[in-house]
Amino acid sequence: MSSAPSYDSASHTKPGGGLRDSLYRWVSDWGTMVVDTMVTLGDMALFTSRIFLWLFTTLPRKGTVLPNFYHVGVLSLPVVALTGTFIGMVLANQSYTQFRDLGLENRMGAVINMSLVRELGPVLAATMLAGRVGSAMAAVLGTMRVTEQIDALTSMGANPIHYLVVPRFLACILLIPALTIMADFMGIVGGYFYSVVMLGVDHYQYLNNSRQFVGGWDFFMGIFKSFFFGGIIAVVSCYRGFTCLEGAEGVGRAATAAFVFSFVLILIVDLLLNIVLDATFMMVWPHGGKKLF
Repeated sequence: MSSAPSYDSASHTKPGGGLRDSLYRWVSDWGTMVVDTMVTLGDMALFTSRIFLWLFTTLPRKGTVLPNFYHVGVLSLPVVALTGTFIGMVLANQSYTQFRDLGLENRMGAVINMSLVRELGPVLAATMLAGRVGSAMAAVLGTMRVTEQIDALTSMGANPIHYLVVPRFLACILLIPALTIMADFMGIVGGYFYSVVMLGVDHYQYLNNSRQFVGGWDFFMGIFKSFFFGGIIAVVSCYRGFTCLEGAEGVGRAATAAFVFSFVLILIVDLLLNIVLDATFMMVWPHGGKKLF
């Protein structure tokens, strides 16, 4: 006579238990991510407040500021100029076929130059700065954190925020407008060269349409947004360096996270600033017309 099979609770689950466990894990993972994000944003806000506290109380010495100005501004000029030139040429190349089919190839200058000074110039300059300077900031400060150099500064009575972060913050927010102007200028030159010299667009019509449709407000929008982009790069990169995990892997992750988060925040802030600035323009100049000059 055979006995009834025994019930093993470890090897049997109720119907739907696997789906329920997966749902619990999914909710738990999302909850953990949301909590970690909120904690990081709060910590970053406190970090930013300490930067501004030192910025408005005690400015750093010239010996710590000028090397950062050189590293952020002068050494970034070639890559920003090269990027701006080729972006202008790519815009001209991609726009020509569509504009020619519509019989509007002489208006290419307005579209190319407006796109450059309003959006592509400041965003590309910020992206190059985040990739070249932001990652380097995070790596340098992360290495100092891992090797306990930041703790050594604190033990000697120097404030790490004032000595390490404020000069980098000043370099980013003060020099990114100049890099944006360089990107705008080289993009305009590249677009003009490809359109007029390579594609045969009429020189006078190209410049005349640019003059009519691109005004001072467009230029102001790009420069104004670049200050925010520079602040984002400096704060995110320095924060990632200061909160770097132990070891070489932690330094690498800090450098990567600095670029990724800076780029995402740049795009988000760019959208918000565009909404605010466009609303401001429509409120001040409801009928359009010549923009500033």
